[in-house]
Amino acid sequence: MTFTPYSPRLISKAALGLMIGCSASTFIPSARAQAPAPAATHAPAAPPTWSVGPIDFSGLVDGYYSFNANHPATSSNGNQLRNFDFDANAFSLSMAKISMSHDPDPVGFRVDLGLGKAFDEILATEPSFKHLEQAYVSWKPVKAKGFEGDFGEFVTSAGAEVIEAKDNWNYSRSLLFTLATPYYHVGLRTSMPLTKAFTGGVQIVNGWNNFSDTNSGKTVGITGVYTKPKFVWAGDYYTGPENTGTNKGFRNLIDTTLTLTPSAKFSAYINYDYLQNRNATLVSPAVYTTSGLDHLQGIAGAAREQITDKFALAGRYEYLADKSGSGGSIGTGGRRNLNEFTVTGEYKVPKGLVARIEYRRDGSSDPYFNKGTSSPVKGQSTVEFALIAFFGPKR
Repeated sequence: MTFTPYSPRLISKAALGLMIGCSASTFIPSARAQAPAPAATHAPAAPPTWSVGPIDFSGLVDGYYSFNANHPATSSNGNQLRNFDFDANAFSLSMAKISMSHDPDPVGFRVDLGLGKAFDEILATEPSFKHLEQAYVSWKPVKAKGFEGDFGEFVTSAGAEVIEAKDNWNYSRSLLFTLATPYYHVGLRTSMPLTKAFTGGVQIVNGWNNFSDTNSGKTVGITGVYTKPKFVWAGDYYTGPENTGTNKGFRNLIDTTLTLTPSAKFSAYINYDYLQNRNATLVSPAVYTTSGLDHLQGIAGAAREQITDKFALAGRYEYLADKSGSGGSIGTGGRRNLNEFTVTGEYKVPKGLVARIEYRRDGSSDPYFNKGTSSPVKGQSTVEFALIAFFGPKR
C-alpha cells in the first residue's frame, strides 16, 4: 500500500492550518491539522489579490525532471518509494490545481480541484472523484471560543509533510509520508483552543483514503498541537477497522512531530510514526477471523536554512523498519529496513515561482530497487530539477 501556502494537508484557511503564521524563511512543517491563528486586533487588511467577492482563489503548477542513476527499464513510475515524483529519466507534471475557499464567518468552505499523476495516486481508489482533493463545509460559531467543525473530504492531520511540494522543505516526500500516513479522510473533524498554547481536536471519519467505507466501522482521530515561540509539538492518533468487508482487526497510527525555530532563518523538525494493522482473513462465507499483525515504524529528521532572501538549503534523513508481510495491507509487502538521505536547494526566481534541485539516496536492507533490466539492487540515487509556479492571497 502506498500512501502522502495552498496545500491540502496544510490547509490554507486558518482553522486546522498552521499554528503560527510564518514566512518562507520560517516555515513550520505541517503536522497537517493545527490550530487557528490568533484573530487580528487591528483594522481589517485590504482584500487579498486573488479574490472575487467573498471567495479566495489560489493555485499552482508543479513539474519536474528526474534523473535516476539506476536507469530503470520503464520510466513511468520508475522512482520507487516516491510520492509524487514517480517518473524516472523523464519530464513530468506532478500536479496542477486550483483552490476556492471562504473562511468561516461563521460558515465557510474549501474546494481543491486538480489533475496530474499526483491526483491519480491520491484518488486511486476513487475514480469517480479523481480530480477532487478536498471539499468541505466549515462552521465556526461566533461565541464558541474558537471551536470549529468541518464536514466533508479533508486531508489527514498526520505527518510532517504535505501533498504540495512547495510547502515542504524538500521536493520529494519522505518514506513516512509514502508508507505510514493516509492522504485524506471523509467525515467530521473538530478543533478548539483549550489553552493559549494548546489546541485539541477530534475526528470521526470513514477511514483511510476512501469516500465510501469498506466496512461499517468508523475511524477516530485525536489531534493536538502545543505552540511556543521557539517550538511547536503536534501529535495525532488514528484508530479504527480498515480491513475490507469486516470490522475485525484495527489499524492504529501514532504520529508526532516536534518543530524547532530557534531563529528566523533556521528551522528543524523530528517526525516519528508507528503504524500497525491487525489483518483479517475470510474463513467461510461472510465470516472473518483476525490473523497476523503487520507494523512499521520510522523516524525522520530535517533542517532548513534560509541563506539569502532567495536561496535556501534543506536536508533530511530518515530510517524506517517495515515489518509487514506479503499478504498485508500496509508497507512494502516484505520485511526490510529502509533509509534515505535528501538535500535540496531552493531558489525563488520572481515572486510566485520556485526552482529546486535535489539529490536523494534511498537504501534497503535487501535488493529492492530496479536497475535496468538486471536484478534488483539495494540502492537508488536520483537528481531532480523542479519548477513550481503558484498564486493566491498568501503568496
